[in-house]
Amino acid sequence: MKTGYKVCDVMTLKPITVMHNKPLSECARIMEENHVGSLLVKKGRKIGIVTEQDIVRKAVAKGAHPKKTTIGEVSEWNLFSISPEKDIFEALILMRDKNIRHVPVMDNNRMVGFLTAKDILKVNPSLFEILAEKIELKEEHRKPVSGAEGICQQCDKFSFGLRNINGMMLCEECQRK
Repeated sequence: MKTGYKVCDVMTLKPITVMHNKPLSECARIMEENHVGSLLVKKGRKIGIVTEQDIVRKAVAKGAHPKKTTIGEVSEWNLFSISPEKDIFEALILMRDKNIRHVPVMDNNRMVGFLTAKDILKVNPSLFEILAEKIELKEEHRKPVSGAEGICQQCDKFSFGLRNINGMMLCEECQRK
């Protein structure tokens, strides 16, 4: 599927970047001041990324001291990247398949931008379904998740309220059984 938008059309040209030896506390402040959920991290010629989730899971949850722990210690250094000429649909598929939301944009081994799932969804919100395929809701059975329409895989009747229950698309009636 082609959207007509290239990665270079929607990427961030000047992402917020920090050095790997900055303390977590300072990086969290930078993220808050700039209203961003991730930072690029530089260590020489290497580029890494750190997200809010990385800070919570790799530092805060483990009791790391925010002023003594450096951002480089919790950053991800093995990154997937994408070309600026690729369609944003391809970028979203990469994000979905690799379970990531942030991708450096590389051209001839040089970083030219940074792409986030939010960047893509702002210009083409209809692509949200691609990302939603990987989302697992907690307590999904009790949440009013809108269903798809189609044929129930159990009773073969058409329904506007199909939901995936244990790998089968079921109508509301069959969901109750």
